Amino acid sequence: MTGAPAPIDWRGGLPIGERGAVITVGTFDGMHRGHHDVLTRLAQLGLATNRPSVVVTFEPHPLEVVRPADAPPLLTLHDEKLELFAQTGVSYVAVLPFTTTLASYEAEQFVDAVLVERFGVAELLVGHDHGFGKGRLGDIEVLRVLGAARGFGVTVLPPVHAPGGQAISSTAIRSALQRGDLATAATGLGRLYSLSGTVIHGDQRGRLIGYPTLNLPSPPARKLLPPDGVYAVRVQTPQGPFGGMLNLGPRPTFADGSRRVETHLFDVTHDWYGAPIRIDLLARIRDTVAFSGVGALRAQLARDEAIAREMLRGLTTAEGAAPLS
Repeated sequence: MTGAPAPIDWRGGLPIGERGAVITVGTFDGMHRGHHDVLTRLAQLGLATNRPSVVVTFEPHPLEVVRPADAPPLLTLHDEKLELFAQTGVSYVAVLPFTTTLASYEAEQFVDAVLVERFGVAELLVGHDHGFGKGRLGDIEVLRVLGAARGFGVTVLPPVHAPGGQAISSTAIRSALQRGDLATAATGLGRLYSLSGTVIHGDQRGRLIGYPTLNLPSPPARKLLPPDGVYAVRVQTPQGPFGGMLNLGPRPTFADGSRRVETHLFDVTHDWYGAPIRIDLLARIRDTVAFSGVGALRAQLARDEAIAREMLRGLTTAEGAAPLS
């Protein structure tokens, strides 16, 4: 294939006006503390300069298009990411469909067609390791050259570090989650890792043994899940946050090998069917195991509840995040 890539139609969109916008660009998977720092600074700069602050992001994850075999599991699905964007104070989030055409744009073409012509960039904020354009060949120095030529400023932000001194990254957070280390993941994220969905009907087994559960559909395959097991959780509901415990995985006591997401809430009863909820994972209690019968399972669930309640003691509403509406 030769020649320039087919143009993308950028018509319609945000009311940027002649003042221009302050912009950042990225995939923002995980919306971790480093991402939050960039977006907080972006919103502050927009207010200080009386310009709209714009996040330009992509769906799907670019690697799903250019190198699917290397695409990482996602810390945040699209709707989860939008919810987190809404908490940062930025003016707009522009979601660009990531296609093979967009992937073929050279760095200069992306800056001209997207940032300058489409969004009227006046100032660009990026992380220290930012790369963009075809093959991610556009780096910080390329951006500075293009910014000087096109009349926009480029601000490069330093990495945010965890208490141990290592730079926070989505890769490190994924690694922590995959080994069940929720505390390290939460430190990098600045919040508890979560799963979201709409409550569906289950098979009522939990109700029969005294531990009714809220059931969610299995998350999309692209969503990263920690290892199967029982977890202490804080569940955000339309009625507010509640503590509970989650079984993630199969139910071997009932010879059910399907992966389930079942949460028992403490000290509350309600008809939750059809309600949106978010499950914030606090800590892993134990592995999934098969029990000799319902009585043994019920006894273990009572021990799990005691452990989960102790883990939840002292967890503030702020740490669990705000209720859903």
